Amino acid sequence: LKFFYTGLSGDQTWPEFIGVTVVNGVEVIYCDSNIGGAEPKQDWMRNIELKDMDQYSNECRTSHSTFNTAIKSLMQSFNQTGGVHIYQRMFGCEWDDETAEVNGYDQYGYDGEDFIEFDLKTETWITATPQAVTTKNKWDNDRAYNVQEKNYLTQVCPDQLKKYLNYGRTSLLRTDRPSVSLFQKTPSSPVSCHATGFYPDRAMMFWRKDGEDLHEDVDRGEILPNHDGTFQMSVDLKLSSVSPEDRRRYDCVFQFSGVKEDIITKLDQAEIRTNRGKREIRSASALTLLAGCITGVFICKRWKGEEQMFLLIRLKVFQTSL
Repeated sequence: LKFFYTGLSGDQTWPEFIGVTVVNGVEVIYCDSNIGGAEPKQDWMRNIELKDMDQYSNECRTSHSTFNTAIKSLMQSFNQTGGVHIYQRMFGCEWDDETAEVNGYDQYGYDGEDFIEFDLKTETWITATPQAVTTKNKWDNDRAYNVQEKNYLTQVCPDQLKKYLNYGRTSLLRTDRPSVSLFQKTPSSPVSCHATGFYPDRAMMFWRKDGEDLHEDVDRGEILPNHDGTFQMSVDLKLSSVSPEDRRRYDCVFQFSGVKEDIITKLDQAEIRTNRGKREIRSASALTLLAGCITGVFICKRWKGEEQMFLLIRLKVFQTSL
């Protein structure tokens, strides 16, 4: 379960505040300062209690004001007098249904860079820039809130995640197997093993030689979203040192978390798509990224370290100023 707030100043094209809630990579709730409330984005979310949706709407309106104040304070801290500025908060929790392990996180960013984040173990805040020291000191002194913050991330949030998974079980707990193909631009280029159309995004893909995982001459790509809610990923293998007769010793392996059966694709020259096929897959990836960017400035202006789309909204407002 992931949440994100995005506050924007200096640009009238977008709402001043945008919020999205995402479960298992699926957007389930959206709000912004223009519509003034929260809207369910999945049919099954309409079955949740009305008070939950009202709580999201109230949170959206309150956070709009909070983020406006925060941006003004941050502009002063960074000696800025104008321009477009973005303040972001990304947080949420993960729950492993196999091990019952729970993990939570809460991070803030400003103008595309890390600003401050919460340390669950110490219940303190870690700065990423000198301008965040004053904020850290204020927030560290609020011990009661930090205890409450940890409780939310490790108890309340996972319980909420389990509830949403139960509501949306049919769509959220499904497993879509990918289509896996091999691509190569030129005879001297790396061979790309590309998987697309899989869900959820808890997956791994790697190259093997004689059944052993390869770590050298391999370039692993990020998991990226497709327009239909599924995902794609690629892993490249450099063949410069591999003789044609040795290629049969290599294969590409796709693994789903919690699924025993792997999808194995042998490195067979006859199965490798070249030239036009490679260009098509790159074009598809570019279109996927472009589609992500035009859905909102909060997705394009992401801070370093977060490789997937930005997420929004929180059940509880952080009631302290910067």
